Amino acid sequence: MNNTILTKYKGIKLAIGFALISGASSASAFMVDNSQQKVVVKNTVSTAPVVSQRVYVQASPVAVQSKPAAVPSTTVVVQSTPAPQLSQSQTVQVVSSTQPAVSSQNYSTQSNNYSTQYGSNASSGYASTFDRLAISTNSSAVAVYDLQSGQPIYEKNIDATRSIASISKVMTAMVVLDAELDMREELTLIPSDLVGFKQASTNLKAGDRLTRSEFVLLALMKSENPAAKILARTYPGGYDAFISAMNQKAQSLGMYQTSFSDSSGLNPRNVSSASDLVKMMKAVNSDPRYQSIRNFSTSPSYDFYITNFQSGDRTYKANNTNRLVRSGNYPIGVQKTGFIREAGYCVVMETNINNRPAIIVLLGGSNSNARWTDAENILTELAYRH
Repeated sequence: MNNTILTKYKGIKLAIGFALISGASSASAFMVDNSQQKVVVKNTVSTAPVVSQRVYVQASPVAVQSKPAAVPSTTVVVQSTPAPQLSQSQTVQVVSSTQPAVSSQNYSTQSNNYSTQYGSNASSGYASTFDRLAISTNSSAVAVYDLQSGQPIYEKNIDATRSIASISKVMTAMVVLDAELDMREELTLIPSDLVGFKQASTNLKAGDRLTRSEFVLLALMKSENPAAKILARTYPGGYDAFISAMNQKAQSLGMYQTSFSDSSGLNPRNVSSASDLVKMMKAVNSDPRYQSIRNFSTSPSYDFYITNFQSGDRTYKANNTNRLVRSGNYPIGVQKTGFIREAGYCVVMETNINNRPAIIVLLGGSNSNARWTDAENILTELAYRH
């Protein structure tokens, strides 16, 4: 490799090397234009200001500063702050319209005598009548959880244990971050990383070299299965130790209907329930250690410069697997899609509409359009609830 290519490669690696997730002393200049900068409002004039929070993500605890902005009368208001040009010595800054993280609350599960059309919203004992979502969903299992009130506002088969496909990669990222590994360390794919429980398409090759943080980004944004595999293989103790850590993490979060057999979700024995996945998403929402999961999973696209000494260097232009993130029309703070035949079409999301955060879990959609129709119907109802 000549000096010019080597210089370009090193520059990109430094840009992606996150001090915010590695605990390193120097912050990186990597920025993602995530859709937390957007707020959906009703079709009526709102007098309440929308608060956009500026979250400074560092090795130290997160500091939050509020910056009010007036809300015009429109269906969707996009508030964005231009990304500053950062040097290696500057703090990574993420503009967010989310509320401060709420504390975890017990999410009690009930017997599953749910109405096919309205889930458990027809029953009493949860949120107020005005908070419940009177919607019909096509997905096999659905949970919508209001983070502000700490109550479920729509439920359907929430305790049914199902395959969850690539939603598993959220837990994969959590375990990597919990281990406080060097996110700037360069990892190299080997042939076994490209062999999974099922045959799956990939744009990666044996010999590809990226940093650990870049592989986390590929796993969350593009759902690359070899990225999840190499993250597990390079974990202290190896692949089996990583899977054990995933299951231990699930147990520590009270996810007792959850079990992991691989790091990517290609194995249909990776199972969970909608109620358990709400607990996982609450943990991501409330813990500053997982800020990079929010950033990475909601990045619409990213160009990876991949070094490969055998097949040559190349640029891999990757797009987010979530079409709602790509469109930029919704305030999505963290998300992950998933699909294998046994799981159906799935998605988990945290959103913030009308300055009110909520978690959405959709499992077992019969097709991709059904999944996104359910998601958009729920987001619309959240915008008009009391």
